[in-house]
Amino acid sequence: MFRTPLNLFRVLAIAEAISWTLLIAGLILRAVGDVALAVTIGGGIHGFVFLSYGATAVLVAKNQRWGAWPTIVAIASAVIPYATIPTELWLHRTGRLQGDWRLEETDDPRDTRWHDRLMRALLRRPWVLAVLIAAAVVVLFTVLLILGPPGGRE
Repeated sequence: MFRTPLNLFRVLAIAEAISWTLLIAGLILRAVGDVALAVTIGGGIHGFVFLSYGATAVLVAKNQRWGAWPTIVAIASAVIPYATIPTELWLHRTGRLQGDWRLEETDDPRDTRWHDRLMRALLRRPWVLAVLIAAAVVVLFTVLLILGPPGGRE
């Protein structure tokens, strides 16, 4: 399913848009029907997917050797509802999502950098990479839950 950077990025971009829908639906349910639990559930799902999308954007940006601008746009698009979809379309249309995972060293001098070697080693072990990313997302998500919602408690 995630054999290419395009597949992984597309799935997370769509998941992020869906999670926005859950959050917005929760906000509407809270406002109309006083169902505060809906925001807790929708917000929790959105928060987790938001962090997962950000981690995916960083991984794909590193693999694809994006410059600062596409990387910033990809990450920042998660903050604007549904913006990950047009961002994915733009990145795909401009060729930034083309190609495979960089599993092998090439003649490119950048391939000798420690972080490129580490990325290739982890990409060769996708389950290890997935567990490490998931663990990092869970830890960050937990810390953010402990800190509380943006703007303080209601």
